Amino acid sequence: MTDGAAVDYLIVGAGPAGLQAGYFLQRSGHSYLIVESGAAPGTFFTRFPRHRKLISINKVHTGWDDPELRLRTDWNSLLSDEGAPLFTDYTPRYFPDADTMVRYLGDFAAAHRLAVRHSTRITEITRPGPPAGTGDFVARAADGSVFRARRLIVATGVSRPYVPDIEGVETAERYADVSVDPADFTGQRVLIIGRGNSGFETADQLIETAAVIHLAGPGSLRLAWQTHFVGHLRAVNNNFLDTYQLKSQNALLDGTVQSIRLRPDGSYLVAVSFARVREVVKEIRYDRVILATGFRFDASLFAPECRPRLTIRDRFPEQTDAWESVNVPDLYFAGTLTQQRDFKKSTSGFIHGFRYGVRALHHILRRRYHGVPWPSRELPPTPEAAADAVIARVNRSSALWQLFAFMADALLIGPDGTVRHHEEVPLAHLHRAVADGDFGDVSRYLAVTLEYGADHDRVNPFDVQVGRVTQSDTSGLDGRYLHPVVRVFDGGSAAGTPVAEHHLTENLENEWDSEEVHRAPLLRFLRAHLAPATADHR
Repeated sequence: MTDGAAVDYLIVGAGPAGLQAGYFLQRSGHSYLIVESGAAPGTFFTRFPRHRKLISINKVHTGWDDPELRLRTDWNSLLSDEGAPLFTDYTPRYFPDADTMVRYLGDFAAAHRLAVRHSTRITEITRPGPPAGTGDFVARAADGSVFRARRLIVATGVSRPYVPDIEGVETAERYADVSVDPADFTGQRVLIIGRGNSGFETADQLIETAAVIHLAGPGSLRLAWQTHFVGHLRAVNNNFLDTYQLKSQNALLDGTVQSIRLRPDGSYLVAVSFARVREVVKEIRYDRVILATGFRFDASLFAPECRPRLTIRDRFPEQTDAWESVNVPDLYFAGTLTQQRDFKKSTSGFIHGFRYGVRALHHILRRRYHGVPWPSRELPPTPEAAADAVIARVNRSSALWQLFAFMADALLIGPDGTVRHHEEVPLAHLHRAVADGDFGDVSRYLAVTLEYGADHDRVNPFDVQVGRVTQSDTSGLDGRYLHPVVRVFDGGSAAGTPVAEHHLTENLENEWDSEEVHRAPLLRFLRAHLAPATADHR
C-alpha cells in the first residue's frame, strides 16, 4: 500500500466519516487505507469546538429497546453491524464533551481493527496518468511516504478558516486561536464577526466578563428550532439573545463589516454598514475583534490535473448525486464535505446524517466498481404489501428520520410487475440512477421520505395557526411537522417528475401505524397509483 501496489480506496482523514467509510469497505473485503495527520482518530475534536461542548445530542434514556429507533436520538454513534461501540455508553451528558468524542473514535477504530496510518499528513495529491488526470491517484505525505489508490475518498472536513473579504481582516483574532479564558476579556468591548454557533458559543462564554459584546453579520438570524437545520443557531448557544433583547449592553448588528482598523493604542475602529437603516455606515470602537466566520475545504493539496471544482463561495467541493467530484472522476467525498448536496437544508454535514450517507456511498461504489447490486428484497406485487413495507419503515428507520427529505426508501416496479424494495437511497441519486438504468428496467417507482411541511422553515412552529392543513382522499394531510411522504414516479427518462404524492398525517409520538388514520388512506393512494403498474402481472 505504501510505495507499492495501489489500494482500491485511499481515505484521507480518520474523523467520523473516514472511520465509517473504512468500516464498510473492510466489511466488504476491499483493500483500503485511512491516512490521518494526527496521532489518533478524531484530531479535529481535540481543538473544536473551542469551549469543548458538542451540540450533537446524546439521549441515553429513550424508553426504546430497538437499537434502530435509539439511533434517532443518538447523534454521535457510528454505524456497525455489531452495534458497538455506541457513543451513548460513554457519557450520560445530553451535550457531551468533545474529549469524549476523541475517546469514542479511537475505541471504534480499535474495536473494528481499521487500517489507519496516523501521523501522516498528506501534502500533495496527483494523478499523473498517462494521460494526466487518469489512472491511479498518488498521495505524498510530509514524511516522504507515497500512497497509490484507484479511487480516493476525502473525509478531511472543512479544515481551513473561511476569511471574508474585509479590509483589515488580517488584524482580527481567529476563532481557532483566540483565548478561551473569559478573564482575558474583563471590562472590554468585543466584536465577534459571524453569527453562527461558533460566534454565539464564544459570546456566551464572555457574558460575565466583557463590558459590551456585539455579534455582526449580514441577513436575518436563523434559529435551528424554526428551520430544523441543526447548523443554524441552536438554543444551547443562544443565551446571548436574552442579554440583547433585555437591554444588557450587548447587541446583534444586522449588517456588513466594511473595514477593520487597528489603532496605535491597540484598539479597533470598525466600520459597519447597517442593513436595517439604508446606507448608514457607523464606526464603532472595540478592544477586541474576533473572526468566527466558519471554515472551508482545502483544495491546495490537489495538483491541477485532479483539483476538484469548488462551489458555495469556494467553501466546498462541488459534487454529483453520488458524492463524486463533478470534474475529477473517481474522487469521492464523505462526511461534513457532503453538505454541499443539501446545504443548510438537511443533516449531511453532521455525524447523525453523514453516517447514512457513507453507507449509501459504499453501496454506490460497490455497484459501480465491483458489480454488486444495491441491496434489495422482493415484495409481493400488491398495494397491500407496499403499504405494509412503507408503514414498517417509517415507524422504525433512523436514516429516513435523520436525513429528512434527502434519503429515501425506494419501491421499484419492473416491466414484469415485480416490486423490489431498496432501503436508504439518496433521493437525487435515485432519480438519476433510475433514468440511467442503474437499477435495471423500472416502469414506475415509489420514493418514501420523512419531511417537514411546506415553508416549515419560514413559520413560527409555536404558532397554533400553522396546524391548519388540507386533506384529500388520496393525498392525505400535509402537516408542518416531520411526517412520511410517499411519491410515485414513472421510470425511464421521466424519472424525477412525480406523478402523485401522499402525506401520512403527522403524529405527536411519531407513530404512523393507525389503520384508520395512516394505513387505510395510504392503501387507497397506492391502489389508485401503484395498482395499474402491477395489475397485469399478478
